[in-house]
Amino acid sequence: MPSYSNPGGVGGVASLRGVTEIETTRASDAFKRYPKDHYVEASYVYQPPLVPHTIRNYEVSLNVNKCLSCHSWKNAKDMGATKISVTHYVNRQEQVLSDVSPRRYFCLQCHVPQADAKPLVENTFLSVDSLQK
Repeated sequence: MPSYSNPGGVGGVASLRGVTEIETTRASDAFKRYPKDHYVEASYVYQPPLVPHTIRNYEVSLNVNKCLSCHSWKNAKDMGATKISVTHYVNRQEQVLSDVSPRRYFCLQCHVPQADAKPLVENTFLSVDSLQK
């Protein structure tokens, strides 16, 4: 487990990205590699599906949702994409809507791309499969 104290007391900040002086602009990390069209199994019950492709330059804002251009019920078949769940069309009052519920509109709150990246910190997480005996 990394230490977040200031080693040496030199005025830098120790974080998951390493030690950096506050006044210094640190070079950005290399972009993560995303497997192309790679299905990733769920690790726990009710896990939102992971995105099996890059989402670089996807806009998801009040006015535009790039995800829906492929994954909406209207477009999914033509695009060869998975349809979003019917649960995304239900509002807080359990009413079924004709369009995606506002509370489910910002896809990237729950769905993230699966990058080929090492964990930032050590953990002892076990997949849901480990619960079966």
